[in-house]
Amino acid sequence: MAAELAAQGEGGRRSSAKGEQTRARLIAAARTLLAGEGFARFSTRNVAALCGISHGMCHYHFQDRTDLIVAVVADIGPEWIGPMEAAVDRPGSFAERAERVIGLLTQPEGPDLSRLHSALHWFALNDDRVRAAVDGEYRRWRECFVRLFQVLADEHAGAFDPVPPGTALAAAADGLAALQSLDPRVDPEATVRVLVEGLTAAAVRRP
Repeated sequence: MAAELAAQGEGGRRSSAKGEQTRARLIAAARTLLAGEGFARFSTRNVAALCGISHGMCHYHFQDRTDLIVAVVADIGPEWIGPMEAAVDRPGSFAERAERVIGLLTQPEGPDLSRLHSALHWFALNDDRVRAAVDGEYRRWRECFVRLFQVLADEHAGAFDPVPPGTALAAAADGLAALQSLDPRVDPEATVRVLVEGLTAAAVRRP
């Protein structure tokens, strides 16, 4: 009896692992299509075809197209938000953390990830569930910069509210990424340093 139960458990684990692999393949295929030029024709049927699996199997893992897009939103979070969270939350002074943040912000965003973000924003304009998912990720992104300026505020005995400068830096960083994608002559490090230094000076001297 024990052997039979063990065999059933092993079979269940294999089935679960295979299901997770199929789900991961679908998300990867969805990312490929969303980052391509035909993202406006994105569909679960096209994702399934790219994976070489049945359309029904795609719907076994994802109820509809929106479910799949939301899964993609969650899947890319560790790639662009994770490093920033680590840079801000690792121990160090404001100056040390700011240097880590500047280092990340001066790295150009890869073309696939840039196109993927553009596609997700397009879907967010037309789908409330996608909008909620994208908004949640950008809230995490903005919170990184607020936490960065919270460190500075703590160093100055809570002399200012970290939300305005943190939000301003997040918005400026998004704008810089868009500008870099259009004009490679932009000096990202000089630009980011001016932003950080200006916001730091303004926050500290605020009465």
